[in-house]
Amino acid sequence: MSTADWATLGILSLLWGGSFFFLHLTLEELPPLTIVLARVGFAAILLYGYMLIIGQRMPVGRSVWASFFIVAFFANALPFVLFAYGQQSIDSGLASILNATTPLWGVLVAHFFTDDEKLTPGKISGVALGIAGVVTMTGTDALTGLGGNVLGQAACLVATLAYAIAGVYSRRFKAMGVTPLAVSTGQLAAAAILILPLSLVFDTPWTLPIPNTTTLLALAGLVILSTTVAYILFFRLIETAGASNTLLVTFLIPITAILLGVFVLGEVLEIKHLAGMALIALGLAAIDGRLFAWARTVASGRTVP
Repeated sequence: MSTADWATLGILSLLWGGSFFFLHLTLEELPPLTIVLARVGFAAILLYGYMLIIGQRMPVGRSVWASFFIVAFFANALPFVLFAYGQQSIDSGLASILNATTPLWGVLVAHFFTDDEKLTPGKISGVALGIAGVVTMTGTDALTGLGGNVLGQAACLVATLAYAIAGVYSRRFKAMGVTPLAVSTGQLAAAAILILPLSLVFDTPWTLPIPNTTTLLALAGLVILSTTVAYILFFRLIETAGASNTLLVTFLIPITAILLGVFVLGEVLEIKHLAGMALIALGLAAIDGRLFAWARTVASGRTVP
C-alpha cells in the first residue's frame, strides 16, 4: 500500500468510527432499520446529485445493476440483519470482536478468488495481531460469552464473511469500467431497495414522531460523512490497494471510535486501549511488510536506499 492508501484508510476509519457516535444519538429516537434505510437511501440521492453536477452518468445494463444488488446484499442487507439478530443474544463487546474477523475472511476469500492477493506469512500474522488488539481494547471480559448463544455468534461471523465477499466481489467494477463514485451510488441505491420492505414491515416508520434537532443532525452526519464520503473512499481504495487491504479498516475503526469517545464524549482512555492500539499497529506493519523488510535490511548491514 502507498502512503496515500494508508492516509485514505485512516480517513475511512475515522468516518466509519464516527458512525458509532452518530448511531448512539439516532438510536435514542429512531429504530435500527429505519436508520439504515435513511442512511443508504439519502446517501444514494446525494451521490447521484453529485454525479449530475460533475457530468457523470450512471451505468446501464443488467450485468452492472445485478452486480450492484449482489454487493448491496452482501455489504448491507445481509450483515445488517445478521448483526441485529446476533446482538439480541450476545454482548456488543463480543460482537465487536467477531466483527474484527472481517480481515481474516478477507484475506482467505481474496486468496481463493483473486490472482494477486494471495496469503503471505505477513498477512496471517498481521491479522492475528489485529484481532488480538481488538480483543485487548474491548477487554477479555467480552470473551466470557464465547461458546454460548451459538446461533447469535454464528450470525455475526456470517455477517463478517459477507463483508469480505462484498469487498472482493467489488474488484470486478474496475474491469467493467465503473467509477468508484458510480459504484457507491449504485450499491447504496440497491441497498435501499433491499432494506425498504424490511423497514416498512418491522418499523412502520410512518407512525414514528418527528425526531428532535440533535437526532436529525446526527442522522445527517451518518448520511453525509459516514456513508456518502466513506463509500466513495472505500471503493476507490479497493481499486488502488485491493480488497483484503481495504478490509483492514475493521481494525482501525475501534481506535477511532474510542478516541472520539475520549475527546467528544469525555470517556476515559485506559491502558488496555493503548495496548490494543499498539498490537493493531504491529499487525498493520506486519501486513504492509515494508517496516520489517527495512529492519531486516538494517540488521544484515546492507545499505538502505
